Amino acid sequence: MLLLVDLDNTLVDRASAFGSWSTAFVRSIGKPNSEADWLIEADRDGYEPRDLLARAIKGRFGLDMALGDLVDRLLHEHVDSMTMETVTTQALTNARELGWKIAIVTNGTTSQQTLKIQKVGLEPYVDAVVISEAERVKKPDPEIFRIAARRLGTDLTGGWMVGDHPAADIAGGQAAGLETGWVSRGKEWPGETASPTLIAGTAAEVIDAVVRQGRLAK
Repeated sequence: MLLLVDLDNTLVDRASAFGSWSTAFVRSIGKPNSEADWLIEADRDGYEPRDLLARAIKGRFGLDMALGDLVDRLLHEHVDSMTMETVTTQALTNARELGWKIAIVTNGTTSQQTLKIQKVGLEPYVDAVVISEAERVKKPDPEIFRIAARRLGTDLTGGWMVGDHPAADIAGGQAAGLETGWVSRGKEWPGETASPTLIAGTAAEVIDAVVRQGRLAK
């Protein structure tokens, strides 16, 4: 039984971490807290390329800061604020005890995503980690899901992909032939692509539902 799970805003709360960093950053450059709202929107939940976001920040605030230094800050400084709920680790533990093989499948740089996983202590709860930069392919390309399955010594047959992003996680998982569980974070399904198999508000709820469905299918 194969369970592939996204990292940011699925297993870990990236949105809150980046929001806290954004407020601290605009304060540090002498700007009002309200400018953090612009920065959070421009970040697009982490999907805006870091170099483009850094250029936008420099332009908006007139910063005399090396682009590379700002990109590095965008990649790494918010990681210290990353959190993961206990119910999430409990859900992962329960799934593994019931025979599920679990891999994190995440887009991003190897250094940044590895640092996040280490920061929240995720390693003991999963069997493999697949990061787009290291594999030179990213979600929603079906190949990254096949890589994860091979890493676990299996294929995608009967497997699941769980994540918060409608295109990268859900449409990508569907294209790979996986069942999908959407972590809604309180949002409505946008309806731009085919609906996921399961929808729930948190990763723990989705993972628990996947496990229940797996047990019923036996």
